[in-house]
Amino acid sequence: MSDKANDNSDSANAEDTKQVDRAGSPGASTFGFETILGKLVVDNGLVTPDELSECSSLLQDADGNATGHTLADILVNHQFLTRRQLDRLQTDFDTRKSTQRIQGYRIIRKLGAGAMATVFLAQQESLDRPVAIKVLPKKFSENEDFLERFYKEGRAAAKLNDANIVQAYDVGKSGEYHYFVMEYVDGDTVYEQITEKKKLSQEEALPIIRQVALALKHAHRVGFIHRDIKPKNIMIANNGDVKLADLGLARALDDREAAEAEAGRAYGTPYYISPEQIRGKKDITPAADIYGLGATLYHMVTGNVPFPGKNPSDVMHRHLKQELVPPDHINPTLSAGFSQIIEMMMAKEVSQRYQNASDLIEDLDAVARGDSPQFAQPTLDFAKLAEAAEASPASEPVKSTMHGGNSSGMESLYLPLLITSAIINVILLIIVVVTSL
Repeated sequence: MSDKANDNSDSANAEDTKQVDRAGSPGASTFGFETILGKLVVDNGLVTPDELSECSSLLQDADGNATGHTLADILVNHQFLTRRQLDRLQTDFDTRKSTQRIQGYRIIRKLGAGAMATVFLAQQESLDRPVAIKVLPKKFSENEDFLERFYKEGRAAAKLNDANIVQAYDVGKSGEYHYFVMEYVDGDTVYEQITEKKKLSQEEALPIIRQVALALKHAHRVGFIHRDIKPKNIMIANNGDVKLADLGLARALDDREAAEAEAGRAYGTPYYISPEQIRGKKDITPAADIYGLGATLYHMVTGNVPFPGKNPSDVMHRHLKQELVPPDHINPTLSAGFSQIIEMMMAKEVSQRYQNASDLIEDLDAVARGDSPQFAQPTLDFAKLAEAAEASPASEPVKSTMHGGNSSGMESLYLPLLITSAIINVILLIIVVVTSL
């Protein structure tokens, strides 16, 4: 996992503890949440040291007697902190306190937190190497569905041994908390790069996507689909290695029981989800991962998600119905071949998409060499061509003054027939040209 952290609150050392004791609950003899709260709120940038001192002074009255209020109460009552922020700090503290007791690992600091888990940087003592430990929040520990998903991620990752996939080391339980130990990636995510650079060039994006395609090639060959390809799940190490992470939605291709249980429900991230996942299809194939990777690549090189919307439902509706704006229309620096690859990756019909990662890699390599892609070709919209042919005016014969009389009407049909014939010839010519490429 990445070294990017939303929270820099390191474990307090002895001196920190003394300072917090003075700024937190006076006379606290145990190292509890109230004791360290002062340090946490300052480290998280929620209050300044001066504001903390002001709040701490309210713990005692003018005579130096305890008022009976806690620092937490004062911070919330004086609107330095919301109750929700306080609850999150409490959860993080409880989680960290528990993870300190995971045998064989020394917790260094928090890397980040999401709705489903908190991730810590730790040192594996037996092998003297840094690792990332994902810890399931206590509130999910009694939920069988969350637990199953958590352990499924660990089992799936353990079966995937590839240089471009974050490796799994261990999964287990410590006290009330369930944890998953994995490879630590010192770097950032594709999402963070998009945020920083606004968009990536073709030359920057192509090798990143190629490495993810290699990861998918391995996963699909072993029998797993990822189902949640997105910028936040692609990590880039400082040495340039690319790693696919987060197998929380991964599913075995032959797991018919899971497919039946999940049928009719959409699993994935709205901005990058495939049409068949939106529809809750049972038979989700590797092509779904390729669509997600295409949507990710589109975001990388245009700076925009493929289908923005007002809410998740609106976004998913657009995935199903709205025509994709070609990426080179947004970023003209992209080559035609590269744009065609993205469009084929994001074809709405599974049959029109890359069927496997190997073909995608072959096309990416061709574009990298300056050649045209073999599988991704310019698309012909035959439906629109047919509509154009049918729209040719032939509704009413016109009178002819030739020879001073009315014609039989055949002359009036000549022009529409000529136009239709010309359109058909153009279509045939295009087919011949494309086939010969």
